[in-house]
Amino acid sequence: MTSRLHRLPEHEVTERAALDALLDSQWAGVLSTVVDGEPLAVPMLYARDGDRLLLHGSTGAGALRRVAAGAPAVLTVFVLDALVVAPTTFESSVGYRSATVSGRLEPLPDDEREAALDLFSEALLPGRTSEVRASTRKELASTLALALPIRPDGWLLKVSDEGPATPEEAGAEPDVWSGVVPVRTVLDPPVAAPAAEHLPVPPSVSDLVRRRAEGRS
Repeated sequence: MTSRLHRLPEHEVTERAALDALLDSQWAGVLSTVVDGEPLAVPMLYARDGDRLLLHGSTGAGALRRVAAGAPAVLTVFVLDALVVAPTTFESSVGYRSATVSGRLEPLPDDEREAALDLFSEALLPGRTSEVRASTRKELASTLALALPIRPDGWLLKVSDEGPATPEEAGAEPDVWSGVVPVRTVLDPPVAAPAAEHLPVPPSVSDLVRRRAEGRS
């Protein structure tokens, strides 16, 4: 692993399937690196492709150029699952899942870029690539596609899913309400762009909204 948890080690999860489940359930993370001795953190979309994470952006993006040149980086993904309301503010907390994947990103060669970008799109919005035209050569030339390998020793997963703790003072009784407030992300009905108001919502979008409403990713 990149590091072991020294505080609250019981929150560490070592099953790779649990890491994949977390990564696959989310769309965005924060890519962090160091540029000229200064820390730099950039929110980014990502998609998992087996044992690697795909990222992309403009060829003019300075942070991406640095990591493409070999600067070490780490992608952090964090999910807030619940507010944990304890009898005291000191004991109150949150339920969460967080993952870090670190290493060096690998620029994808020209002959892999288009397929990787299509896979990226399909991971976020399944079926969309069949509804729109293919990327043009100009669009592909202006896009930097990178892969971050998920190495066995390059990731760390933390999960906190306990209920509220009881105050430690002797004789304390929970005379105030305590419990858990679940947090979830929902998708509202699609809103068409003005130029597309006369068109039906495509299957890729309607299916995604329906799956999320049913609690499926």
